Amino acid sequence: MKIGVIMGGVSSEREVSLQTGQEMIRHLDRSRYDVVPLVIGQRSDLITQVQQTGIDLALLALHGQYGEDGTVQGALETLGIPYTGSGILASSLCMNKQLSKQLLKVAGVNTPSGLCWQGMNEYDPQAVEQLGYPVIVKPNTGGSSIGIQLVRNEHELLPAVQEAESLGEAILIEPYIQGTELTCSILDGEVLPIIGIQSAHSEWFDYRAKYEIGGAEEKVIQLPHEIEQRVHEAALTSYRQLQCKVYARVDMILREDMPYVLEVNTLPGMTANSLLPKSAAAAGINFSQLLDRIIMSSLHERTQEWGMVQHV
Repeated sequence: MKIGVIMGGVSSEREVSLQTGQEMIRHLDRSRYDVVPLVIGQRSDLITQVQQTGIDLALLALHGQYGEDGTVQGALETLGIPYTGSGILASSLCMNKQLSKQLLKVAGVNTPSGLCWQGMNEYDPQAVEQLGYPVIVKPNTGGSSIGIQLVRNEHELLPAVQEAESLGEAILIEPYIQGTELTCSILDGEVLPIIGIQSAHSEWFDYRAKYEIGGAEEKVIQLPHEIEQRVHEAALTSYRQLQCKVYARVDMILREDMPYVLEVNTLPGMTANSLLPKSAAAAGINFSQLLDRIIMSSLHERTQEWGMVQHV
């Protein structure tokens, strides 16, 4: 099978995407796949490269806008090329944090409530004062902790909001929930071992903690049975409510034995330091096996959705 590993893109997470793509290429089983790296830099690159290479399946290593928001998925569907991971709807929903959180609340999932400003014209320090400091300021459609800041007072608010707005129009401001950071990877509807995260340099799991070697301690965490069940239920409910398919990663904070879902990632990082491969390894699934399962499950999903897959 001719696999095109699509990476790069135009979002702020381009560098992380390139790392994910290279890690996938290193671990793909060459006895099963003919691997073609496809590095895209502009929106037109995708269609051109896919048509020129004649790939059977797109293994998506993209992150952020244009790669993770349903746009690429829609382009590939138009071309009749099966791709890995969730479909257009789930990709779009999960990329919009505010909208996904509203849907999660409807399903009874705990998630931090806050403010969503559509731009600097809605800047309102008094509303944040009422919310209560400290707060987390983030772009509504960002990822990899890029542009996210912990803000402790009004003096720090304006520059944090300006930075978030520079990465995307809408800005989310949420209460900072102190607790244990957890991540739940889901593969084919099954929750893999839960990983607890302790940042080495900061109070929360920021970009440096995520991607620097030694930036955080990330290990499988053993929770009391009842609490583990709550975490599993929150992760699976989020996955299903947002229509995710094949695999995803649900990030949450555990405070006073109650999980609060922060976001759902439909194309989680797959770098050497990423959490999904670590969780899979704890379940006895190595990186190559993980990619095999993602590819086979994605082909099954596309077949279910489209009735047939033409290129495989």
